[in-house]
Amino acid sequence: MNQTFLSRSCNILSQRLPTVSLMVGLLTLTLTQPTLAQEKLLRTLTVTGRGVESIATTKTQVQLGVEVQGKTATEVQQEVARRSSAVVELLRSRNVEKLETTGIRLNPVYRSEDNKAPQITGYSGTNTVSFRASTEQAGKLLDDAVQVGATRIDGISFTASDEAIASAQKQALREATQEAQQQADAVLNTLNLTPKDIVSIQINGATPPPEPRFREQFSTTTKLSGDAILAIVGGEQEVQASVTLQISY
Repeated sequence: MNQTFLSRSCNILSQRLPTVSLMVGLLTLTLTQPTLAQEKLLRTLTVTGRGVESIATTKTQVQLGVEVQGKTATEVQQEVARRSSAVVELLRSRNVEKLETTGIRLNPVYRSEDNKAPQITGYSGTNTVSFRASTEQAGKLLDDAVQVGATRIDGISFTASDEAIASAQKQALREATQEAQQQADAVLNTLNLTPKDIVSIQINGATPPPEPRFREQFSTTTKLSGDAILAIVGGEQEVQASVTLQISY
């Protein structure tokens, strides 16, 4: 009786095996068809457009300081502190932007003689600050800073306001996007191809830092003393952007 039962089971299993094999074959065929369709969608064109906006510089970034020499370190340090405090107080009263200390130094001054070790003859101290102000007011402000104690102007640079830069960046992006789209249309139309979807977008914005300009490059009416005002004229600043589009066809 057991042998009869096993024999019937084996016959039933052998009848079902072809059906299972057929189902596996159908499943494999169904899975490979989307892969072939996806490969056809991988045809893409990559183009990059650029936009450049020039805007007027209305802000002046200044770095100036106090430099004092004396016989003792204490004497020099006290005089630097006194003059620096006067300069900072003036700048704060004029509501300058981004005022900060950029350097403090106190160094011995040596004198060398033939066949003798260098001797300390005194000390030199400096305190430098940086700030941003309106370009229209920068000349008068620098002259006033010299009057209250500043002894050196290390350099200036010109930049546009943050609001103007942000607006120019948006416009540059618009121009870059339009240029990229025009490039893609020109290529695909020439080849009688039809653009489909934008697969990816890459945005790059760049605002070159303002170029520094130093005191010896300034145009001045007279020396920084009395009623003279340093003549400072700004220029233009470029804001750049690029947009890369990957378009399927």
